[in-house]
Amino acid sequence: MDASVVVVGAGPAGLMLAGELRAAGVEVVVLERLHRRTGESRGLGFTARTMEVFDQRGLLPRFGEIETSNQGHFGGLPVDFGVLEGAQAAKSVPQSATEAVLEAWAGELGADIRRGHEFVSLTDEGDAVEVVTRGPAGEQRLRASYVVGCDGGRSRVRKAAGFDFPGTGATMEMFLADIRGVDLQPRMIGETVPGGMVMVGPLPDGVTRIIVCERGTPPQRRTEPPQFNEVADAWKRLTGVDISHAEPVWVSAFGDATRQVTEYRRGRVLLAGDAAHIHLPAGGQGMNTSIQDSVNLGWKLAAVLRGDAPEALLDTYHSERYPVGRRLLMNTQAQGLLFLSGDEVQPLRDVMSELIRYDEVSRHLAAMVSGLEIRYDVGTGRHPLLGRRMPRLALTVSGRTTSSSALLCAGRGVLLDLHDNAQLRRRAMGWTDRIDVVTAVPGGLDDNHHVARTTAVLIRPDGHVAWAAPGSDHDLPMALSRWFGPSR
Repeated sequence: MDASVVVVGAGPAGLMLAGELRAAGVEVVVLERLHRRTGESRGLGFTARTMEVFDQRGLLPRFGEIETSNQGHFGGLPVDFGVLEGAQAAKSVPQSATEAVLEAWAGELGADIRRGHEFVSLTDEGDAVEVVTRGPAGEQRLRASYVVGCDGGRSRVRKAAGFDFPGTGATMEMFLADIRGVDLQPRMIGETVPGGMVMVGPLPDGVTRIIVCERGTPPQRRTEPPQFNEVADAWKRLTGVDISHAEPVWVSAFGDATRQVTEYRRGRVLLAGDAAHIHLPAGGQGMNTSIQDSVNLGWKLAAVLRGDAPEALLDTYHSERYPVGRRLLMNTQAQGLLFLSGDEVQPLRDVMSELIRYDEVSRHLAAMVSGLEIRYDVGTGRHPLLGRRMPRLALTVSGRTTSSSALLCAGRGVLLDLHDNAQLRRRAMGWTDRIDVVTAVPGGLDDNHHVARTTAVLIRPDGHVAWAAPGSDHDLPMALSRWFGPSR
């Protein structure tokens, strides 16, 4: 084997997966056709759920001071995310900065990131996958135990492995551009004008971001970004303002295609991020969902490769992340109807605006867009934390102040004993090569309704609670065996 895992694509999903695998001690090669990062940033900032993911790996300080906001939207209609605890999002962190942080982290952990290497084909041989790649030295062949396609919406890995990708094609083309040298009044996302929708947002360093969606524009099959004059012409048609003199920093086109693979795994080939699902970019959810795909997959793939867990563990990647992707497509389609349609949808916008004034509706939409609603099926029980992410709790361990998030930095599972229960710790002895058993004194536990009266929790490496006491119907050894393999 040339590597345990070959990851195709060095975007946020591929780099996050590479870091997760290396943190678990798995050899990984990342193939990226581009010789260097583009510096483009379709995404700006990240959701509360992604902040939690970065926090649990100790990555948040690498972003410097992060400005957060409770202000969000659904289909261009303002939503106060502050009605939902912990739903604030990071603002003005360009995707290029996120990629730089993740690439540095994965590289420090020993990921072999090969830029200028283009994926050509693959063959799943049953016990391994052979990948053909074209790089500076010509064509090369790599053998790996698994291949993960993180190569975007036009994924070659997806096509080469024969994944079904049903859904709807694009019905229109839209433009996104970062420009300099023009003074435009801010316009909120979803601000409709006769014939379409436009947005204007200020960015640092004198850069202005614009989005222009002109109804009735057929989608183009482009191999290169659009010319800026196309953007300027569309902007003038919709707003009457001439921006042709502006300096384009970068220009991109996108559409409203909505597709999702029917399975996230076929044999030894798996997909993550945009390779598995494409959708209208609404609410900044795409990059965040892609990163969370990789966090769900990474520890499972590592456990199987190390021989800790059976291969069936990989099936839970599909069963847990497919529903998340399906809801992502559903809510972005709904948002598209709200901010891309014409006057015929105004009554629906008016009704939605009324509903959003109810806190319960705002909480529901905020949870959906931020990812805080996600709850995996980890078994039955009455405990409210089962399947959810473990909230960040202040803890004292052996006289040292720490947190539940910090305990996950090593990428291992954690059995958190909050009642100094020696019998509980003894029952977990057969898994201590794969999980950390930590006795801690909680701080502020009673202030969180999800964790009040909790005596112990089993936390998976991705931060989700697999077992909790009291309230789980399954006993601890059963939960440990399910997620971490048999006792040793």
